[in-house]
Amino acid sequence: MVNKTLSTFTDQVTEQLRQGMAEGRWRKTLPGRKRLAEELGCSSWTIEGAVERLAQEGLLVSPGPGRRRQIVLSNLQAEPRALRVMILLYEESDRLAGYMVDLLHQLQNTGHHAIFAEKTMREFKMDVRRIARFVEKTEADAWVVVAGSRSVLEWFAEQKTPAFALFGRNRMTSLASLSLQKSEAMVQLADRLLDLGHHRIVILTREERRKPTPAFLEQLFLDRLKERGIATGKYNLPDWGDSPKEFRSVLDSLFQYTPPTALIVDQPSLLVAVFQHLSRLQLTAPEDVSLACTDQSESFEWFDPQVTHISWDARPVINRVVKWADHLSRGKDIRRKNTSQVNLVLGGTVGPVARS
Repeated sequence: MVNKTLSTFTDQVTEQLRQGMAEGRWRKTLPGRKRLAEELGCSSWTIEGAVERLAQEGLLVSPGPGRRRQIVLSNLQAEPRALRVMILLYEESDRLAGYMVDLLHQLQNTGHHAIFAEKTMREFKMDVRRIARFVEKTEADAWVVVAGSRSVLEWFAEQKTPAFALFGRNRMTSLASLSLQKSEAMVQLADRLLDLGHHRIVILTREERRKPTPAFLEQLFLDRLKERGIATGKYNLPDWGDSPKEFRSVLDSLFQYTPPTALIVDQPSLLVAVFQHLSRLQLTAPEDVSLACTDQSESFEWFDPQVTHISWDARPVINRVVKWADHLSRGKDIRRKNTSQVNLVLGGTVGPVARS
C-alpha cells in the first residue's frame, strides 16, 4: 500500500523532479546538475542524490559520460493501488451529511477502501494527544481530516501517512487541502447587516475557530466592522467553551443585558440551537434578531423563512479529494492547496433592526 514520506530535503527534491518529468517540465533529457540546482534552489550534491534515486527507479538512464540523462516516460506512470482511506469527521452528524456520503462513495467507486473513522474529533475534544493515539493504532494509507483545528492539522502534517485537510484551519500547514473561499461572502454579509442598521452583531463559532487566535474568516468580519466604524471586542466574538450547556449559557448572557440585533453562527447545528433558544425567549427572526449561518445544510430547504447562509457546490470539493487520493495511489504525495467558490444566499432571516 502507498505510504510515502518526504522526510528529507533530498526526498523533496526527488519528488519535485519526478513530478516535473511527469508533467512535461523537462522532456527527453534532464538538465545538468548546476542548472537544476539553481532552478530548484538547492545544492548540486542534493541534485546528484535525487538523480541517483530516480536512476535506480528506472526513470532516468545515462547514455554515456558527459551526456545528459534521458527520461524514461514509460516508467513514470505507476500502476494505481487501492488505498485504505480513513475519513476523520468533525462530529457525528457529518456521517449523514450529503456531501460526506457522496465523498465516501466516490472514493469507493474509484477502487479505494474508504470508511468513516469510528471516532470523531468532537469526541476527542480536538485534543491532539488523544487523536494521535487513535490515529497511530488505526490502519490507514491516507487520512481525510474534516474541519481540523490548527494544532490537529499541524500534527498530521508531521506524520508519515499522507493526509488531506478538508476545510479547517489549514492555511499555515503543509498538507494538501481544500478551503471554501468565503471571504467575499463574509464581507457582503457584514455590509448587508450594517446597511440594515445593525451595530450589535455577534459571531458564535466553535472553539477551534477562536483559539489560539480568531480564524481568518472571523478576523475578516471583525475587521470589516471596524472599517465601517463599529468598535469590536469580546462581545462580538464571545468565548463560550465548546459544549451545548456553555452555548446556552453564552446565549443567556448575551440576551440578558445588551441583546444582539444580529447573530451569525458557523454551523447549522448551532443555528438550530439558536432558533430554539430564541423561541424560549419569545423572539423571532428577523423581527427581533437577524440570523445567518456561514455554512449550508440540506435542512435549510425546510425553513420558512429561508435561512440566510453561505452556499457552496459540493462537486468540486469531492472531486479534489478523489483526485488527491488518485495521485497517492500512483505514488505521488502532491500537497497542493485549493479553494472552492461560494455564494451568499440572502434569505428571510435577515432584516432591519427592530424598533425599540
